Amino acid sequence: MANWQTMAQLQDISADLPRFTEALSALARRLGLDIAPLNADHISLRCHQNATAERWRAGFEQCGTLLSENIINGRPICLFKLDEPVCVAHWRFTIVELPWPGEKRYPHEGWEHIEIVLPGEPTQLYARALALLSDDGLSQPGISVKTSSPKGERERLPNPTMAVTDGKVTVKFHPWTIEEIVASEQAV
Repeated sequence: MANWQTMAQLQDISADLPRFTEALSALARRLGLDIAPLNADHISLRCHQNATAERWRAGFEQCGTLLSENIINGRPICLFKLDEPVCVAHWRFTIVELPWPGEKRYPHEGWEHIEIVLPGEPTQLYARALALLSDDGLSQPGISVKTSSPKGERERLPNPTMAVTDGKVTVKFHPWTIEEIVASEQAV
């Protein structure tokens, strides 16, 4: 099995992992978010150029399996299941989300967010997520909260999202695992 950290095309994101891990820990502390009991099912990247997305894709194809390729919010997004996990805090991510660049420009190319699964009624996701965050943390300068419902072309499950960011890294909350979403795309 190939380790993603040994792929030449992925050396920049391998080098970026310590920065992301520290920034994510700092954001969790600011928000009063206890990450220990939470299930985060995948990690996501951001890039500015199609060439970077293509290079990362070529690297992931050597050390994992393409689970899904879909158009979401007008841009391609690939999901890869890796042979060896990406380790962040206590999590061992085997699924990586690789979106192509969109309209928004991110301040950094590399690891950008994790997605935490909060199972339950989709309409109650925001309440479940907010209950995990301190009011003091949410009211700090530079912290922003965004809610959305991204939808792939063939998704069958309602998939609301709540994203909390400090502008450097983001924690997203969903009611379903990414593998449940992908499975819903297969069920016609």
